[in-house]
Amino acid sequence: MPPRSKVDLLPDGVRAELERRLIQGGFSGYRGLSDWLAEQGFEISKSSLHSWGQDFEDRLGALKKVTEQARIIVAENPDDDGSVNDALIRLVQEKAYGALMDMEIDPEKIDLPKLMRVIADLSRASISQKRLMAEVRKRDSEKLDAAVAAGEIDAGAAARARRIMGFE
Repeated sequence: MPPRSKVDLLPDGVRAELERRLIQGGFSGYRGLSDWLAEQGFEISKSSLHSWGQDFEDRLGALKKVTEQARIIVAENPDDDGSVNDALIRLVQEKAYGALMDMEIDPEKIDLPKLMRVIADLSRASISQKRLMAEVRKRDSEKLDAAVAAGEIDAGAAARARRIMGFE
């Protein structure tokens, strides 16, 4: 396993500022960034920064592409029942589990609290989504009951609507 990049070892605030400067500078000016880091007390060559910057640019580009694809998918296929979100949560959980299983985890190098926080956040998101969907189903079911009571539709039509919407 190759050693970690010096950039990855930077304090979070310094790395965040470096990322901001990279994006703002159009992923150029590595000599200036190396000089800036030296002023902050970190000696990282411009070639090391360039190598790390290329990887960062690739990751950022992939994230933008996925985000745009997700926007298009949602625009074309509204996710009223939360199924896309549920699938995304499951996919992230599966990928995280697979990554953990594939990694040779050194307990000294893993930030276990951060990992557990990610897992907890995913679980909360899944629970929140399921709770919201239950509330939507209850509200829609109450609307059907009110329509039957008002004589707008008959009980058979309400039962069919519940089956179609997956309430039963």
